[in-house]
Amino acid sequence: MTTPPTRIEEAAAVLREAWNTRTPCRPVRDLLEPGDIDAAYAVQWINTELRIKAGERLAGRKIGLTARAVQQQFGIDQPDYGVLFDRDVWREDQPIGPGDAMQPRVEADAIVLERSITVPRPGVADLLRAAAYALPAIEVVGSRIANWDIKIQDTIADNASAQLVVLGGHPVPLDRLDLELCGMRLSVNGQTASIGIGAACLGNPLNAAAWLAARMAAVGLPLQAGDVIMTGALGPMVTARAGDTVEVRIGGLGALGCRFA
Repeated sequence: MTTPPTRIEEAAAVLREAWNTRTPCRPVRDLLEPGDIDAAYAVQWINTELRIKAGERLAGRKIGLTARAVQQQFGIDQPDYGVLFDRDVWREDQPIGPGDAMQPRVEADAIVLERSITVPRPGVADLLRAAAYALPAIEVVGSRIANWDIKIQDTIADNASAQLVVLGGHPVPLDRLDLELCGMRLSVNGQTASIGIGAACLGNPLNAAAWLAARMAAVGLPLQAGDVIMTGALGPMVTARAGDTVEVRIGGLGALGCRFA
């Protein structure tokens, strides 16, 4: 069944209220018809358009739930996508305050595009031609849903649980990387908290980026030159708390850290 527009608007309003008050809300899947993924993306787009109309600028896209380990954490069996805004992209030296992320968890990896992808059905080859470089990156995901009680409709509606990304400052061309076999280690306060490999991300982060490019082309929002693409976790997400220092090391890309104030 199709979700009525009034319920879609209500779900979007519930998520906005949660963010504006920094108070996690109930799952919004109960407002949508079961299995209505299009309705969940409609909720996401309502809040995306409101942010654009308020003067915010799109800086890229993020893919979520690409790693099997993350899917198993939430009982979800498919990836999703959300948008990144310019104010969501942070430098390594910026401390993350308590009000900057709701129920934060961390994961890693990013690609930046040099050219727009305008073909109607892009694949990995098109992504490779468009990509400028990869960067070590930490994605701080956050859920407006209380206690991370999410299913696929909740996380899609909640902008794929996007919050902010911390980008490294040392770009590496893709032809110098083996993104499939690159290893990842994420540590919190000096202790290893998550390990993974590029192949955990839909077989290769490039596959995830190509999947995203195809989805964006299909909905009439093709990826643009300069877009930051967070390709998805290479290992399990890790909870971050006030006072934590997080560091990520990715083979061929180097290290990057951030601090939760």
